Amino acid sequence: MRKLKQWLVLGGLGSLTVLLAACGNTAKHATLKAPTGFFGTFYNLIGKPLQHLMEWLAQLVGTANGYGIAIIIITLAVRLILLPLMLRQQKNMTESQEKMKILKPQVDLIQKQMKKVSSQEEQMRLNALMQDVYKKNGTSMIPSMGCMTLLIQLPIFSGLYQAVAYSPEISSSRFFGIALGQSSMIITIIATLLYLAQSYIMLQMYPPEQRKQMQTSAFLSPLMTFFFCMMYNAGLGLYFLAGGIIILIQQIIVTYMITPAIRKRMDAELAENPPVIVVDENTFTNNAPIAAANVTETTIDPASRPERNGKGRNAGKQRHH
Repeated sequence: MRKLKQWLVLGGLGSLTVLLAACGNTAKHATLKAPTGFFGTFYNLIGKPLQHLMEWLAQLVGTANGYGIAIIIITLAVRLILLPLMLRQQKNMTESQEKMKILKPQVDLIQKQMKKVSSQEEQMRLNALMQDVYKKNGTSMIPSMGCMTLLIQLPIFSGLYQAVAYSPEISSSRFFGIALGQSSMIITIIATLLYLAQSYIMLQMYPPEQRKQMQTSAFLSPLMTFFFCMMYNAGLGLYFLAGGIIILIQQIIVTYMITPAIRKRMDAELAENPPVIVVDENTFTNNAPIAAANVTETTIDPASRPERNGKGRNAGKQRHH
């Protein structure tokens, strides 16, 4: 599932790259010709309204840096509107990950057995047994993908790029000496550092041995931020910079407040309602029949469930209802 999520993120970012590339030949040109066809329709529906909003906010601010401040205001407004949704998604993902840790010993046993069987019928029975493990413990085999907020933002920052690129006034304006119509190394470095800090803090939620597996996906976001900021105009770079501030604050809340609270609550719940044991070490011995409906359900002593660091996968004793 983690690989599927990575591919979905890459696909979304790739689509954004194609969209932005189709809007103009290069970010180094101060003003580009407005697109036609599908991209022209997109510009009329999203790019132009954002352009008018930026012009109104710049006039309201009334300073030489008005357009840059307008971009930051729009970015903060979008991020703050999405913040409750992003925190709820992160909360659901964290709960799902914690449940996955508890069920991992049973899942590993089934996956190990899958490698031994060759018939399609046995594979189907094992898949049904796997579903039973998740269902009887109140979770799903397919966790939340967490890509909704990214998809919502795609039209926003692609439209923002168009608003800057196709407006002579905005593309020729400056934000503290930085031309908004051209790429900026200063904005690129600051935005990338913000996302690097967010990725580092995110990795602190995982045990040391799992961090190595997560590093590639964790540092994908800073890499793509660097790429977009360098390839396109500084107006889009300001979007990533201001958004990076909100993302960093959000990650601090998730790592040091939400995640510990979830783990504490789940520990208390598991003490009263231990997880259902659908399979154990004896399920597949002596060619025992594989049938999810006939497996004896047991519960595991909370004291013997896998530790948070993932090392005590099969530790402890089990007890029957």
